[in-house]
Amino acid sequence: MKNAISTLFLSISVAVLAACNMADVSQGGSQHTNKKNNSTRYSASDFFSTVSLLGSSVNHDNSAVLISNDSSGIYNVYSYPTDGSASTRLTHSQSDVYRAESWFPKDNRFLVSADQGGNELDHLYVFELDGSSRDLTPGKGHKARFLGWKNDGRKFFVATNEREFSSFDLYAYSTTDYQRTLVFKNTQALRIDLVSPDGNWLALVQPNNNADNDLYLADLEHPDSAPRLMTKHSNAARLIPFSFTPDSKNLVYGSNEQSEFQQAWTYSLSTQIKSPLIQSDWDITSVQYSPGGRFRVVEINANAQTSIDITDTTTGQRLLIDDIPTEEVQAVSFSADEKLMVLQLNADNAPPSLYVHIPGENRSRKITDTLNTRIKKTDLVSSDRVTFESFDGTSIPGLLYKPLQASPANPVPALILIHGGPGGQSRREFNPMIQHLVNNGYGVFAVNNRGSSGYGKTFFHLDDQRHGEDDLQDIVFGKQYLQSLNWIETNKIGVIGKSYGGYLTMAAMAFTKEFEVGINMYGVTNWVRTLQSIPPWLDSFRKVVYTEMGDPAVDSQRHRRISPLFHADKIRKPVLIVQGANDPRVLQIESDEMVSAMRSNGVYVEYILFDDEGHGLKNRSNRIAASEAFLGFLDTHLSKR
Repeated sequence: MKNAISTLFLSISVAVLAACNMADVSQGGSQHTNKKNNSTRYSASDFFSTVSLLGSSVNHDNSAVLISNDSSGIYNVYSYPTDGSASTRLTHSQSDVYRAESWFPKDNRFLVSADQGGNELDHLYVFELDGSSRDLTPGKGHKARFLGWKNDGRKFFVATNEREFSSFDLYAYSTTDYQRTLVFKNTQALRIDLVSPDGNWLALVQPNNNADNDLYLADLEHPDSAPRLMTKHSNAARLIPFSFTPDSKNLVYGSNEQSEFQQAWTYSLSTQIKSPLIQSDWDITSVQYSPGGRFRVVEINANAQTSIDITDTTTGQRLLIDDIPTEEVQAVSFSADEKLMVLQLNADNAPPSLYVHIPGENRSRKITDTLNTRIKKTDLVSSDRVTFESFDGTSIPGLLYKPLQASPANPVPALILIHGGPGGQSRREFNPMIQHLVNNGYGVFAVNNRGSSGYGKTFFHLDDQRHGEDDLQDIVFGKQYLQSLNWIETNKIGVIGKSYGGYLTMAAMAFTKEFEVGINMYGVTNWVRTLQSIPPWLDSFRKVVYTEMGDPAVDSQRHRRISPLFHADKIRKPVLIVQGANDPRVLQIESDEMVSAMRSNGVYVEYILFDDEGHGLKNRSNRIAASEAFLGFLDTHLSKR
């Protein structure tokens, strides 16, 4: 459940930064040859001109895949022909992220979700065949979420919190005239997760705390009946709905009640019997089926890398794909007739790409080229999975990126990178910011400190109500691990993080003297305020957050003790802070006050404020500006080049 908390959680002129970097963008970036190893040094615009992808949906006649990419500078929706020919841009947003949701089942209309400037109040839009669009969830102050199609193609389901901001109701929309019907009024403020293919069942979640929750089923054919509890259990258990089987007879869900890691179970809707389905030595994070049930796709988080297993349920045999690197497959989607599947590949030294695979012919075709053609793949760096021992003997995992030019004869400065969350995880996947820093001569150590997901429930809960203390010591001992490497400049190590990682960055600067610089991306600095300003649409997770971080009603003194804002006088080294003006999770005032407090103490601070961003940077020009600012800051204050 701690992953749910991650959903909770520049003086530089942005205009000047953007203007400086637009020259890079228009000219395709700058390149320099590194004489030490003959590799090429690239600009941020080179790395961020690599195209990122969101989602995939196959249309009714298998001729095209719907997907969002950011090649225009902001995510828009594109149609990629399955024959590999050129894509077609379908939307033309210049400010808001457009996320492709799905084609319609029987024609080329499609659904898109978008918020406004990063405020996370997503609405759902339909785009007609003539290119016109309309908001299916109009109004202000609420958000909506697409939950899929009924298997006859006549209806689709949408959850919105328009009636009550702290509770999402479920509506069924007609595919012909978009008239809608309220099919579930959520009076218990449960979390709505899945609708069965036949449209008769709804899976819901009741969070109890950060280690335990309950699953409920609502009978949509009898809307007056109360949801029934389907997972009575005596031990604390993290329970996650994965999918309904295509025949709508069973719910497949994840549970760690009887094991250290998440396992897959089935629940019969008719007999109410629970049965084990799949066991693993790592967390099973998803079990999905093709529309007719011929294929089952199991996703496992295996030591910070996604492992995908595709089984042909008619034969029980694993599907073999010989012509692509299957260890890089991150996601799979299917056509309605199951004759075609779309595979999304991703690796830390290879950006996301899409392949169309024909199961009967065991043949794949690449339909996207996302790596900037100016970048040589041999100049990208893959991470090594390493571990080190922390202050109490706990083994802490991480991903280590070594610059190509680094060696005992040429040691380099380094950064410890801290993920968001607190229960997030740094994964082996392409990250332009990391590649930009490593390419320009900075080692990066992405530490998965205690409390990170993916390493079992014991590890996951080691930081409960110990934030800014035990997990911070993991970061300090991560620095000591870096200092043991003969290719690191031991006196030139900084720390960088976003969201909760931004908090730990500021905690490292305030509560230790270990790091020469810090880069905080939209991180919490005042837990007292943050825990009192949880957005209403996250209200169902309030108990989870309070179990994790402590209840403000009784733990406010500890929250003040671990909040860097109240200890700004202890920060003496340079800091760079990035903030989005529209951030609903970490409010702008947090960063404003932190910057003011440090400057009043004479500490060097660079503050980058993006007026058009929320919790995270979605606009490419902003990501380029921030990454170039990071490099300039580090070159000046860490490596002192």
